[in-house]
Formats: sequence, C-alpha cells, structure tokens
Amino acid sequence: MDRHMKTLSAQADTGNVSVTPNPQKKRKKGFWRTVVRQRYLYLMSLPFVIWLFVFNYLPIWGWTMAFQNYKPSKSFFDQKWVGMKNFVDLFQDERFYLVLRNTLAMSVLGLIAGFVIPIAFAVFLNEMRGKFFKRTVQTISYLPHFVSWVVVAGIITKMLSMDGGIVNEILLALHIIEEPIQFMAQGKWFWGIVTVSDVWKETGWNAIIYLAAIAGIDRELYEAARVDGAGRFRQMWNITLPGIRTTISVLLIMSIGHLIGIGFEKQFQLSNSLVTDYSEVLDLYALNYGINIGRFSYGTAISMFTSVVSIILLLTANGIMKKTTKESIM
Repeated sequence: MDRHMKTLSAQADTGNVSVTPNPQKKRKKGFWRTVVRQRYLYLMSLPFVIWLFVFNYLPIWGWTMAFQNYKPSKSFFDQKWVGMKNFVDLFQDERFYLVLRNTLAMSVLGLIAGFVIPIAFAVFLNEMRGKFFKRTVQTISYLPHFVSWVVVAGIITKMLSMDGGIVNEILLALHIIEEPIQFMAQGKWFWGIVTVSDVWKETGWNAIIYLAAIAGIDRELYEAARVDGAGRFRQMWNITLPGIRTTISVLLIMSIGHLIGIGFEKQFQLSNSLVTDYSEVLDLYALNYGINIGRFSYGTAISMFTSVVSIILLLTANGIMKKTTKESIM
C-alpha cells in the first residue's frame, strides 16, 4: 500500500497522473463567469429585486404580531408574547367559520364562472371573421376592468333597485314576478350578485391572455383540419383548446392558490347591514376585528391563516397538475 502511494505520488510529480477537476469548483467558476458576462442585466433587475424584498418579504416580519398581545405604544421587545392564543381564539370563534363559508362559497363560484367564461369567450371571439367587429367586441369587453369597484357597485345597486331598477322592470314586464324584489337586501342573492358582477367586470380582461395563447397556435393545423373535413367546433375542441392547455393549467393553479384570499373590495362595496352574514369574507373579518376594534394581533392571525392556506392550496394544486397533466409553475 505504501509502495502504491509512493508510485502515485511520483507519477503526480512527473505529470503522468491527470487530476480530475472538482465539479463543484467548476460550477462556481461558471456561475461567477455568467454573472460577470451578464452584469448589466443583473444591475437592471436589482431595483425590482429590492422592491420585491421590501414589499413582499420584509413585511413577513409583522407575522410576529400574531404571537403577541400587540400594543402600538410599546416597542417590539416590550410586547407580551402569548404564543398560539390568538389562533386558539380564532378557531373557537363561531363567526370565523361563517366567514370562512362565505369566502369559500364566493371563491368557488368565482373560480368556476370566472375561469370557464373567459376561456369560452376567447375561443369564440377568435372564431369571428370580421376584424373590425372582433376588435370592437374585445375593446368593449375589457373596458369594465378599468372601472373601479366603487362605480361598479353603484351601477349594480341601481340596476337591482326596486325603484326603477332595470332588472325588476324587465321581470315585471315579462310577468315573471308580480312585485319588485329587494335583491340587495336578501343574503341568498348576494353570492350570485358578486359572481355575476365580477364576471362582467373581468371577463374581457382575463380573455386577453387566452387570445394571446391562441395567436401562437400554428395556423397550418387549422388548414389541415379543414382539409380533413373538420368543422369549426371540431377545430376548437381538437386544436384550439389543446393548444392553450399550458396557459389554462398555469392560470388554474394560480387561481386555486388565491382561492381563500379573494380580497374584499367587491364584497365591501356591495354589502350592507342586511346581508352581512353572507358578505363578510376573511379579509373583511381581519379588517373589522384587527383594525376597527384594535385587536391587531388577532387580525394578524387571520391574515397569517389566509396566507398559509393559500400557499398549501398552491403547492397542492401544482403537485396534482404536475402528476396529471405534466404542467406546473414550479
């Protein structure tokens, strides 16, 4: 053994033994070489990285409030730590489960309607032959996206009003109802009103990305399908929809990730005291109990619960889609 080691040492000294370079060192050199070569691109992206860190990662430090009895007048080190008490109070609150029901109900309705309708709209809009008419319809369809929910809520409330509301007027004229309905005062109508309002406002805007994906499909596939005798519906089913499958999968995963964090703008603007049991969602719950009442730690616990569940839903949806369709976002 000693003789063999001496021989190898002698061969190394004379240059007869080749030393294999360390792959890890080679990888590090390659990385830094790439950084130096693309230094201007890295410098251009630096402000965006800083912006992302400051506004998306740095605020996570505020989650520590969920484990404290937070008092704004005290410094961080003077706060009283209460452990999981705020989460225990959250899961013992009956109001929380009512709010969670409302959130999931409106999320699922919004996911189904707000996901299927833009796809169908984009596919059928793509089949229109007149360019001028097609562009006009597309422009009109996405204009509501730029209207604030304050204005949209005013329009919806006026349309559903008992006093001159167009919906009640049409129903009365068609003899479907005998007297006007108080749509905005009945909780059973609220989820549907929010869903329809959101679909009307966002369908055109959400369809833009699908239209862009459809534009990238090879037109020769449609020509070959027409030669084989395939009609327009058969082309949509066998060419258009499979051609945008990746886009649909990615947006579906992201939509599922936001299933529980749907915001509160539309619910806040369309709500009133008569339908609170149907309109309050988790973000409104956190606002009412976290800021209005002054229970900042409790509000932080609600928001932390929403964020954690959203991450779990995102990872679960991504894993399922990756196994079933081979499409994923990570």
